Amino acid sequence: MVLTTRRTEPVTILQRERSLRPDLLLVLPYLALSALGIVMVYTASAPRNELLGIDPGTTVRRHIIFVILGFAVFIAASLIGGRTLRSLSIPFYTGSVVALALVLAFGRELKGAQRWIEIGPLQLQPSEFAKMAVILALAVLLANAGAELKWNHIAAAVFLVGLPAALIFRQPDLGTMLVFAFVSVVMLFVGGTTLRQLAFIALTASVMAVALFQVGAIEQYQIQRVTSFLDGGADRENANYNHLQSQIAIGSGGIFGKGLFAEDATQTNLSFVPEQSSDFIFTAVGEQLGFVGGTIVLGLYAMIAWRLLVAAANGRDRFSQMVAVGIAALLVFHVFVNVGMTLRMVPVTGLPLPFLSAGGTFFIAMSLGLGLAHSVWMRRSPVPDE
Repeated sequence: MVLTTRRTEPVTILQRERSLRPDLLLVLPYLALSALGIVMVYTASAPRNELLGIDPGTTVRRHIIFVILGFAVFIAASLIGGRTLRSLSIPFYTGSVVALALVLAFGRELKGAQRWIEIGPLQLQPSEFAKMAVILALAVLLANAGAELKWNHIAAAVFLVGLPAALIFRQPDLGTMLVFAFVSVVMLFVGGTTLRQLAFIALTASVMAVALFQVGAIEQYQIQRVTSFLDGGADRENANYNHLQSQIAIGSGGIFGKGLFAEDATQTNLSFVPEQSSDFIFTAVGEQLGFVGGTIVLGLYAMIAWRLLVAAANGRDRFSQMVAVGIAALLVFHVFVNVGMTLRMVPVTGLPLPFLSAGGTFFIAMSLGLGLAHSVWMRRSPVPDE
């Protein structure tokens, strides 16, 4: 599949202003999810904070600050033109790789993972911005390559993705590595990769995964997550505890849920679900808002994904198209894996839910990506019906 670039023609100031209007069908779902996220983060974190003897609103106040910063980043990214973004893509990629290296050298270790750099009171997670950096770098590569990708382009793409992926593997962060794999394959497919080239990439990745497993480079807890997922009855008190508690929370919500702040929402109020305000935020939605609330949330994500694909189809050049495709793939993969994780459709990977989960770096990075794709839409072809 190859996205083609339309021939550009001189446009009037009126046409240019028309094309810079925001896409409300993308902006409004983004704002709705962000607002709902504030509510869900509070309902999920307040009971746990009370048990710890701290202010119930501590987590949500911090989250609100990042939501405001994220929206400001979204607006700023929406104003970046394609040429400017393209010129900044490689420096941004280089800076992200350097930041990932600094994490391994000076980063803070938490729960067996070394993924954060402390800057004053803030904890920055460079791997979240590395996702955007890889998308931009691949977009530059695919734009320069043209409609027909050769093997040297495939090798360059593997290097661009493999370098930050190797650094993230050392943290370790298997979930982000899976994000890299999915997004890069989607972008390469849309960019014109042949099935033979995709098969070669898949075979190479499989061989590397087996080799890492054989030499013991994959952490034992990561192996345990996969094996316990495949055997739902095993180790319910440890590896499968997260899956079990999240399924109970979502199942107990029924059709309409138990209501926000409901006393009988025991899974949330009694803090049975681990990391509920971040990785397992969808369980709070399922228990308190039920099947209807969960469906509405997924519908909002579907609307954003649709508008991202529309932006890709209307991009003025190949680079812009690839950026929008990459952001769409990133959003869809995060939503699928996170929701599937809570429903025990996939193993626990630690991927948060966009715009709902608590996590400052992730919210800002996803807002940046959405803003860049929104910029593609606003600078689409200004000629009506073209």
